[in-house]
Amino acid sequence: MVSAYFFILLFFALFIFMSGVFTVKQTTAAVIERFGKFYGVRRPGLQFKIPILDRIVGRVSLKIQQLDVIVETKTRDNVFVKLKVSVQFQILPDAVYDAFYKLENPYEQITAYVFDTVRAEVPKLKLDDVFERKDDIAVAIRRELEDAMNTYGYGIVKALVTDIDPDHAVKHAMNRINAAEREKLAAEYEGEAERIRIVAKAKAEAESKRLQGQGIADQRREIARGLEESVEVLNRVGINSQEASALIVVTQHYDTLQSMSQHTNSNLILMPNAPSAGPDMLSQMVTSFAASQKVGELLKSPDAKLQLDQPQKVKAPVKREG
Repeated sequence: MVSAYFFILLFFALFIFMSGVFTVKQTTAAVIERFGKFYGVRRPGLQFKIPILDRIVGRVSLKIQQLDVIVETKTRDNVFVKLKVSVQFQILPDAVYDAFYKLENPYEQITAYVFDTVRAEVPKLKLDDVFERKDDIAVAIRRELEDAMNTYGYGIVKALVTDIDPDHAVKHAMNRINAAEREKLAAEYEGEAERIRIVAKAKAEAESKRLQGQGIADQRREIARGLEESVEVLNRVGINSQEASALIVVTQHYDTLQSMSQHTNSNLILMPNAPSAGPDMLSQMVTSFAASQKVGELLKSPDAKLQLDQPQKVKAPVKREG
């Protein structure tokens, strides 16, 4: 009978002892009260408390937490815009008492301060400035939250403005403005490219004309030099300058015709453009053939110069009466 009571007492003693042993997880703190009054904070690891007298009233996380707050306000140019603010915060390890007892709902407290700061800063700026100075807005939010939440045991790690969403109509108008500016810039670049092409083409044509003119001038200079040499050669055999010029013209004419005849695939026909060009061309060809033949015979005779200086009589054609 005694042994039964002993085992019962031993069981209750062991139970009471075990109820005084507990563990606290990493990045967590346990708040202990004794008779309803704050007694202490237990850190991660194996911890002890007096059974029945002490009790764990709560556990708080020391991890970094994030709260996303969406605030709608208007800018200085009366454009309504929604800002998404992400606040990263954590309970300070040395201020667990303040975080647990002073503040009932930290999320609502942080949200209220974010609303107050955003609606105080954004109305000072135009819409374009809101996008450009969103980091300044985030710094103002963090500064305001740190001043307020440190009193309650919360530290602000970071405040970020993660999204700026204007009204749909305003966003559409901004996209149209941006598209128009880019189209204008593209048109300016295309115009500049076209101007460069025109200038380059004009320079190329000018250079081509210059080289062509230089070539023609050189060609004519060489032709004149060749004609001069030809006249000098003919003068040595007793042909005067006028006759030599006529002979050279006839020779060049037939050289041209010969050059044209060498191209068998050519469809070019050299024709005068006057109404009476046909009979004149035939008469000129007959006369030129006769003159060239006569000149050849004269060049072969010893007294060629004498015969060339004497005027030649041309018999008039006999007109027959029909």
